[in-house]
Amino acid sequence: MMYFNLNDIEGFSKIYRLNMINSITGYKSANMIGSRSNSGIENLAIFSSITHLGSNPALLSFILRPNTVPRHTYKNFKENQVFTVNHVALNQIEDAHHTSAKYDEEISEFNQTGLTPEYKTDFLAPFVKGSPVQLGCRYLNEYDIKENGCVLIVAAIEHIFINKELLEDDGWVRLERGNVMTINGLDGYALPKLNKRLDYARPNKISKS
Repeated sequence: MMYFNLNDIEGFSKIYRLNMINSITGYKSANMIGSRSNSGIENLAIFSSITHLGSNPALLSFILRPNTVPRHTYKNFKENQVFTVNHVALNQIEDAHHTSAKYDEEISEFNQTGLTPEYKTDFLAPFVKGSPVQLGCRYLNEYDIKENGCVLIVAAIEHIFINKELLEDDGWVRLERGNVMTINGLDGYALPKLNKRLDYARPNKISKS
């Protein structure tokens, strides 16, 4: 097993350190955040930091990098308080990854990819057509992370769209049936396969399938 101490890590080249530290923590969710400015310009950007924050109320969070450069997603949901979260499916990898390109604010990533905006329930922000799981979210709060200048965004889940074949009778969502992708690092896409689902863990009792 290879070992690196803090001096080694700080001595890595920028790209080597970026690749290692972004991938070493494991697989992350692959999601596209859809938003729209008050002037009507649609934006779409891939994120790998969206996480469950609570189920009652239904909350999620994600990390925004420092606002030292224009962040169109952030600007849009600060204007109108809403955005969508769309899971990346296997057939969307290349287009989803391309949304990380730095386009000018007046250029919509939908127009630069094969992805199509979809509007539902009079929700202002666009969903991504064909995404197997789509969430309509409302911005609630943000917290500055002083250690690196990033921002933690907290949002409420107000609308849920799930392909029927993914939803189990007990409410569990079997993502593999929708070919939902995960991200390793910044550019590695993987397709998870369910191994087993275990029952609720209790003291002095071995969990079973």
